[in-house]
Parts: sequence; C-alpha cells; structure tokens
Amino acid sequence: MNRTFAPIALLALALTQPAFAAQGRQLEKLDRGAVAIATGGTVFISWRVLGTDDPATRFNIYRDEVKLNAEPLVASNFTDTAGTSGARYLIRPVVEGKEKKGQEEYALATWSEPVLRIPLQQPEGGVTPTGVAYTYEMNDGATADLDGDGKYELVVKWQPTNAKDNSQSGHTGNTYLDAYRLDGKRLWRIDLGRNIRAGAHYTTMVVYDLDGNGKAEVMVKTADGTVDGRGTVIGDPAADYRNSAGYVLAGPEFLTVFDGRTGKALATTDYLPARGTVGSWGDNYGNRVDRFLGGVAYLDGKRPSAIFSRGYYTRAVIAAWDYRDGQLTSRWVFDTDHEGAEARGQGAHWFSVADVNEDGKDDIVYGAATIGSDGHLMYSTGLCHGDALHVGKLDPARTGQQIYMVHESPSCYKGNGASFHDAATGALLWGAPATVDVGRGVCYDIDPAYPGAECWASRGGLFNVSGQQISTNRPGSMNFASWWDGDLLRESLDGVAIAKWNPAAFAFENLLDGAAYNAASNNGTKATPVLSADILGDWREEVVWRTADNTELLVFSTTIPTAHRIPTLMHDAQYRVQVAGQNAGYNQPPHTSFYLGEGAAPAAAATVEVAR
Repeated sequence: MNRTFAPIALLALALTQPAFAAQGRQLEKLDRGAVAIATGGTVFISWRVLGTDDPATRFNIYRDEVKLNAEPLVASNFTDTAGTSGARYLIRPVVEGKEKKGQEEYALATWSEPVLRIPLQQPEGGVTPTGVAYTYEMNDGATADLDGDGKYELVVKWQPTNAKDNSQSGHTGNTYLDAYRLDGKRLWRIDLGRNIRAGAHYTTMVVYDLDGNGKAEVMVKTADGTVDGRGTVIGDPAADYRNSAGYVLAGPEFLTVFDGRTGKALATTDYLPARGTVGSWGDNYGNRVDRFLGGVAYLDGKRPSAIFSRGYYTRAVIAAWDYRDGQLTSRWVFDTDHEGAEARGQGAHWFSVADVNEDGKDDIVYGAATIGSDGHLMYSTGLCHGDALHVGKLDPARTGQQIYMVHESPSCYKGNGASFHDAATGALLWGAPATVDVGRGVCYDIDPAYPGAECWASRGGLFNVSGQQISTNRPGSMNFASWWDGDLLRESLDGVAIAKWNPAAFAFENLLDGAAYNAASNNGTKATPVLSADILGDWREEVVWRTADNTELLVFSTTIPTAHRIPTLMHDAQYRVQVAGQNAGYNQPPHTSFYLGEGAAPAAAATVEVAR
C-alpha cells in the first residue's frame, strides 16, 4: 500500500475549516463525489474537499467545457443559473492559480429531481416451518468503497417481515446482504442462512477497508449454511439449529470476512464473543445471549480493527479483530466475567467509538462504560443501560469530548434519566431528572442562541450543553440528525423528513419531506433511515431511505448553497467509524471529533493517510 500524507487545509476567509482527528489514520482514497441536481430552473453542483487536498486548493467548474466561474471557487458548491438537466459538469482543482491537469472529475449525470433512485432486487418471500408466510423489506445499510474506484457503494440488509426482537419467540426468514453501486448495479448477494436469526439485534455489518488495500471488506457473523456472494456455502449446508421457539442456541458460530467487490468469503473463524452457556448472559430462553453489536475502531491509532460485542443488560463481552495480509486474528477480548465488572449492565443498544483520552487511539464507549484501546476498562458511570448514546465534541468550551446518554432503570440512574458526562474521565457534568425509562434522546446544535449542542430526551425539557434548562418543553423529534442546510446548525432527521429548528416557534419546520417521494423509514417507531452520512458532494450529509414498496433506494442530497468550506466529514476518522457502526442495534447518528456547530472556529491542520 502506498500512502500519501497531506495537510487538511486551514482556510481563514471567515470560513470554517476544522482540524480533523485523523492524524495519519488509514482512510479511504475518495474522488470528488461531484453531484449536479436540477432544481427550479437552475442546477446545483457540489463536490468534496478532500482531507488530502493542498490548503490552497480552489476549484473551477465547467458546463459542457465552458468555464462558469470568474475566479477560482473556495467553497465546494456552485449554482448554475443557466443550467439544464441535460448538462454535463466538470470540476477542476486549482492550486496557485494553475489548474491541476489530470485531476479533473465529472459530476454524476445531472439529476432531474433531488434524489438518486437505485432499483432494488427484492428477495422472494417464503414460509416458516410453522406455516407463517413472510416477504422482505429493506432495512439498515452501510457505505464504503468496495472496488477501489474512489466512489461509495451501498451494502444493505434485507430483513424478513417476520423478523423478531430477541424477547419474541418464532421462526424468521433468512437475512440477506446486498451490495449496490450508485448506478444501480447489484454486485452480489450474501444469504446468511437459517442459522442466523433475523432481527435488529442479530446482524451487524462491518463494511470497511480493514487491510488497507483500498477496497472495503464486509465482516459479519455467519453460521452453517451461510452462502457467500459467489454461491459457496460456509460450513454444513444441511445443518438446522433452530429450536421449536425459533431461537438458535446451539451449533457453531462463525465470523467471516467477505470480499467487498465480489462477496466471496475470504476468511472464516470461530466467532468471538462466544456463546458459551446461554444462562450466563441473564436468561435461558435466548434473549440476552444474542444481543450483538459491531463497529470499527483505530485501536493502534493508525489502522482499523473490527469490534464485535455480545450482551449489555448483564454480562458484556467485547472482541477486537484485525484483518491484515489475508489473516483474521483476535486482538483482545474484554469480558466482565473476567475483569472490569463495573461495566456489567452498562451497555446500550449501540456503542460508539472515539479517542476519549486524546492519546491518538480509539476507545469503545460501551454505553455508560468506556473500554480503552488496550481492551481494559477505563471507567463506568454506573448509570446503567439505555437506548440512545451520542459521543462528540458537544461543548466547545470544554476540553475534550462529551457523552450524552439516556437511561432505562430509575433504580440505577438515581435521578439522572439523561446524563452528560466527560468522555475522558466519566465525570458526570449534569443530568436531567426522570423517574421512568427514558427511551429516546438526542444532542446536537439546533439553536444559535446557546453555545454548543442542545440536548433533549423523551422525558424532561430542552437543555443547553451546560445543563441549563432552556424550556420545560422539548422538541417532538428525537431520532436522528443531519447537517443539511447552509449554516453550521444541525437539522432533525426523523421518519422521512428533515426539519430545521425554529426557536421562536419552538418547533421543527420541514426542509425535505420524503413522503412526497414515497419514502419509508425503518425499525418501527425508531423511524430511522437506511443510512445517513456524507456520501456525495460537499460536507453536508445525504440521507438514504427505501421506498414504501421496497423497490428502490432513495438517496437525497441537499441543494441549499453554503459558504462554509469543510473537508468531507468521511475524512474525519471518528465520524467515519461512527458511520460504519450506524447499522448496529438502535441506529444512532454520527458525530465529528471536532466541534461543528454555530460559531465553530478554524483550527490547526492535521494529516490524513489514504490507501492507494
């Protein structure tokens, strides 16, 4: 692998150019991701500023070989007032007044609407051994460059309509994983087989370039009967370990690495964390033993490792894996039965990843407990399990990062139904009172009147990042978030709508209504998208929904101009790994390692390393 190091640009000009906490971490070599969207008689074009760009890089834009800008552009978006949906747009980088020949890139074919439609190949339904018919619906997704061309592909999970929560008995259909290019071509399909139960807590996809060859792999829990993208069966194709209640509590468990381009199985080994004795996880019928999560972390500060976990209500086990030079090896295993018992019962339905102590290496924020990059417990707040978790630079006035979490058990959280604590030490900075299960909560910057993020949950009011109660009321949306419009505030992403907070009206007001395009959200009342991330264009985030009939993926990209120049968020290593883990459990939105909100200031440069 050849590596290129370049400073992330520090641009004054009253623009925001944050320092990314990549520090030489291996990240994707991306193209400009340029997109052109016809809207209201004009065409809006946007493209990536890369983490590897020279700080002085500007841009020229051409329509059908005619240059449109008088002076090189600083911001990475442009509105062509004479553009049409038939136009072709070219982006050329400019350094020190000279165009960089050979580095120009064309935008995707101009969209005639603010959405890219990707046709889906829906699996055929079936009937369970107990005679229950089911069909398939699109569920969670991940994104990565699977073939090394600098463009993102999508890996998505097909879930049967009889998918189960772990607390529910019953057989399910198989789970399928598909890979699609943005032009609609399906690359492969993996059938996880009957020995992988279907449901939100059973399958997490790690889709990431783990070995540094410039092409992402797919890592997932497999079993006897899993079929790879080439049609090869893993293990015993005849094995059936389902019991009469539909649970899979016997038989071997595997971890498999698949080639992201072909779906071919590259390496398979025994799964860690291992099942062991079912009852050691808190019950005997199969609920707590099969609570799985997954993600990616830079445990050595340079190269990514895959993280898989099991259990969070009682016993918690976290396993770190490396896939390098064709070999899949265990890095470490943390088990509350062996050490760090204070982390027992502290997990959430999702874990986050961040360098909480600023030593250059990622740590695992496992709900109310944090496990260090070396696989040992750093701290536990003792406030116990919860359903939502946010980790990022939420308070610009404080050193380091912060964690906002909601909690389930009043007897454990002792009045702090939502907590805000220091990511490095676990020290509680403030809490919001509650007396019941606090099932939802978010924390991001919506109001310019208050420095930093605002936080709210399904119980209590709206708080600023210092714990001051802004209102005893709370905004009605609290599922996801998206940087969508032209300022640095973040918008609500809830159901199939993106909405901006109006402080005067104390209400979110729609900027995008996906219902007009037949969009549908996932995971019931969680109302989450297939994926939300900075996939195309400038630093703002795209949202991917499915159509209600599961025939298309809908990729929406903003058409609102912005003066803020920020490198692609995917070259902030923390944001990138939080995107990678978004498909796990109760999906959560990603947060950057730097403060990105109202009043964000430029900061010092960092470096990015990319695979070639």
